[in-house]
Amino acid sequence: MNVLVIGGVAAGTKTAAKLKRENRDFNVTLITKGENISYAGCGLPYYVGGVIEDKSDLIVNTPKSFSDLTQVEVKTSVEALEIDRDKKIVRAVDLKNNKEINLNYDKLVIATGADPVKPPIEGIDLEGVFYMRTPDDAIAVREVVETNNVKRAVVVGGGFIGLEVAENLHEMGVKTTLVEAMDHIMPGFDAEVSSYVENELIENGIMVLTGERLTSIEGNEKVSKVRTDKRAMKVDMIVMSVGIRANSNIAETCGLELETNKTIKVNEYMQTNDEDIYAVGDCVTVKNILSGKAAWSPMGSSANKEGRCLAKTLAGKKTEFNGVLGTGIVKLLNLNAARTGLTEKEALNLGYNVESILVPIDDKAHYYPDSKTIIIKLISDKDNKKVLGAQVFGEGNVDKHIDVVSTAITFNATVNDLQNLDLAYAPPFSTAINPISHAANVLLNKIDGDVKTIRYEDFLENQESYKLADVNKTPQLEGVTYIDLAQLNGKLDEFELDDKILLVCARGKRAYLAYNRMKHFGYKDVQVLEGGLALNKELNVEVGVN
Repeated sequence: MNVLVIGGVAAGTKTAAKLKRENRDFNVTLITKGENISYAGCGLPYYVGGVIEDKSDLIVNTPKSFSDLTQVEVKTSVEALEIDRDKKIVRAVDLKNNKEINLNYDKLVIATGADPVKPPIEGIDLEGVFYMRTPDDAIAVREVVETNNVKRAVVVGGGFIGLEVAENLHEMGVKTTLVEAMDHIMPGFDAEVSSYVENELIENGIMVLTGERLTSIEGNEKVSKVRTDKRAMKVDMIVMSVGIRANSNIAETCGLELETNKTIKVNEYMQTNDEDIYAVGDCVTVKNILSGKAAWSPMGSSANKEGRCLAKTLAGKKTEFNGVLGTGIVKLLNLNAARTGLTEKEALNLGYNVESILVPIDDKAHYYPDSKTIIIKLISDKDNKKVLGAQVFGEGNVDKHIDVVSTAITFNATVNDLQNLDLAYAPPFSTAINPISHAANVLLNKIDGDVKTIRYEDFLENQESYKLADVNKTPQLEGVTYIDLAQLNGKLDEFELDDKILLVCARGKRAYLAYNRMKHFGYKDVQVLEGGLALNKELNVEVGVN
């Protein structure tokens, strides 16, 4: 059987390599418009910042090394122009000599990926405007930073790549401003998480401008200024990271069905509406495991899994790709942030009766030298306690915790299931009760009515109706009544039993202990500030004297 793969990088190369391992008798040919077929796209920002020192490390496999390793025939600098579905021919052009060629197939795999969005604004083609999609992009940005005395840069777009580029430019000593048109950076996270990260970036020297749209770029041949709908800024370079657009033209022109976002429509076996044509990677939409709805997941992790499943299907071992949860992770200066499943907003929009909790906790035993704080947002359905999603962020390790929740969601776990998971423990690695299990305990307390919490933004809307109580180990809130937990043995002179009381501590634990006692002593309306001061650092500044 002749299998032709259009496109390389993650999805195309994974499909081709796995297919040859499945059946050495198949003739597998991979064509790609560029000269590179396999590179570390997710590592590009780290080459900009010098974390990855040598540009050769960005190339996972050269065409020759890949071909030698897999026995896949590789043709670089070959651009696919048209698919003739009736004759099963791909018409292409060899860019090295501009000669047209015809490539026959029995089965065709489209892995054409996606290209960065280029907004149609004034000055977009000036020298000094860059993108971040290929090794050449990263090499060009780093070269300009190192040789042209770049002092000021603007990164447009607050997704993962834009944030990582901003971080690495900042680490290179460039004064960096991040511009995001939406209300918050980090799509796929809830607002309180994005706000926390925004504040941390600003405190560490990266200016973050949200709800602000780039309108024009100015300069005499070379960029010197950018304008948004709110201000103008002098700048030496711009990196555009406003999203990507699927390369689906060749599929559309031959009559393959597309989704509304112009990605190629496929079934669970990555098959298009033509039984002999398949598609994988950034050019396709798959499905969300939880909602069952279409989901675009332009991630290297998804692309590799899709390619592997497709290769097995083509080899006669029909293998379904089950879908994605939107699991992702990012490192930003001294912070880590990860997500999986539905956000609270998404879950509400899908009709779930949502309950969630924000819990600060150590990522490992508090007495271990490099223990750091993380904050877990755990989201569930209040009725059946099904786990719907999570976001974990902070200075500590977040990857293993988000992976636990991703696994739990995949196997339809409930919050009760998370409570008693037998997870690894030793002081260098975790707390005795694993952070995810701890978050599950707190969420169940909230669902079962054993504690009443309030989010900071909800408190601010009605703060005049509350009396605040500081239950930290030592007084932390200026002008706020302090409660010594050790002395809380009955009714307090400062508070009446009918008062509406908000208990505040560093992380919520001492506030919960105070809540439990005060409810026992007859206080009727006591609440705990969710996330404590660890999440709501601005509390003392905004509330002031109570």
